[in-house]
Amino acid sequence: MPVPIPRQRAIPAAESGQAEAASTVGGPLKEEAHLAHRDATPTSGTGTTLTLLLIEDDPAGSPIVPELLDASGKPIRVRTARNLTEAERLLTDDVHCILLDLALPAPGGSDADDELAVLKHVLRLAPRHAVLALTASADAERGAEAVRVGAQDYLFRDELDGRLLSRAIRYAVERKRSDTAERRLAEGRLRAQENRRLERGLLPTPLLDGSSLRFAARYRPGRSRALLGGDFYDAVRTPDGTVHAMIGDVCGHGPDEAALGVELRIAWRALTLAGLCGDELLGTLQQVLEHERADEEIFATLCTVDIAPDGRSAGLCLAGHPAPLLARPGRDAQLLPYDNNGPALGLLPGARWPRMQVELGAEWSLMLYTDGLIEGRVGAGGERLGQDGMVSMIRRQLSEGLRGEALLRAAVTEVRELNGGELTDDVAVVLLDRTS
Repeated sequence: MPVPIPRQRAIPAAESGQAEAASTVGGPLKEEAHLAHRDATPTSGTGTTLTLLLIEDDPAGSPIVPELLDASGKPIRVRTARNLTEAERLLTDDVHCILLDLALPAPGGSDADDELAVLKHVLRLAPRHAVLALTASADAERGAEAVRVGAQDYLFRDELDGRLLSRAIRYAVERKRSDTAERRLAEGRLRAQENRRLERGLLPTPLLDGSSLRFAARYRPGRSRALLGGDFYDAVRTPDGTVHAMIGDVCGHGPDEAALGVELRIAWRALTLAGLCGDELLGTLQQVLEHERADEEIFATLCTVDIAPDGRSAGLCLAGHPAPLLARPGRDAQLLPYDNNGPALGLLPGARWPRMQVELGAEWSLMLYTDGLIEGRVGAGGERLGQDGMVSMIRRQLSEGLRGEALLRAAVTEVRELNGGELTDDVAVVLLDRTS
């Protein structure tokens, strides 16, 4: 075993002018931006110098050997601390690993019967650093317990040499990086799962119990990795047998717009169940939007239909929204009248929204949609699909026998394919069917 050398007091990087350089190559940092940089930077190799902080109160028994080398053959810098107070002062951002003597006395206030009190204190002091526990070969059980508590590995004092210690330092640093990355990945997955559950809970569950109408919907947010966008829809049946359905679109694509869409949908459902419809309902929704929007330039388009209990007619209100598509047996699918379209919600104070009466017939399909379905490109040019292109597409798909959910799935898929990839706008489509 190499002869121990007398310990020399190491100068912290902050005092030697090396802190700035060291902070760019490794070490657990206090600022998140530096931490991210550290995780992206190798902890050993060209351009990087590993730094070890030894916490050990017996210089004569120190296991540090004359030369510790990293994987590239560069010397590993060593700092020494005789106690935890010195260690805290020397624990600067460029320290990569801590070698802790488990025989150190426990800090004041710790449980005297806890053999790992000093380790637990260091782990609290340096949660982002790799830690190696140093113990006697006769105390392997204590070393294993140290790893269970949070150390990356343990070493025997009387079996230590320079090569073993150098390898252990590199291993501990990389294992700490791996553990940190794995923890962050798990935390990110958990947050994503929570967001998905929240967004899924905010999507509507139509209240159509007792209705003979069939309901189908398709929804694709434009935001990457999101379940909810600025488009919104809903359908409810009131006690008199009327089926009310709506679809809307808040301008923009971010989380704020998605939240406003949810607020408008919930407000629409509450107002509808309270007996409001047509111009009175839309005027109240405009007040909600004006109070809840983050910017006065935010607006929302809306289409509402209320289908009579016998299913043969409906009232239609449009607030700057594309007209629904009506398909009936023996006739070409066509757009409902758009002549009495009112302004989008949030554009004109005191606006009015006329209610049009529409005859549906005995058997029909009514499709409500947002402009994300018609604004995708067609081919490599700048031409948009548009309403005419959508009507032609739906007519063809109906002639192929597609109905309900299958029709909506085929429509959204084809629009995406025509666009040459994912659509940048939110897409919502609702289909109500009545069969004789």
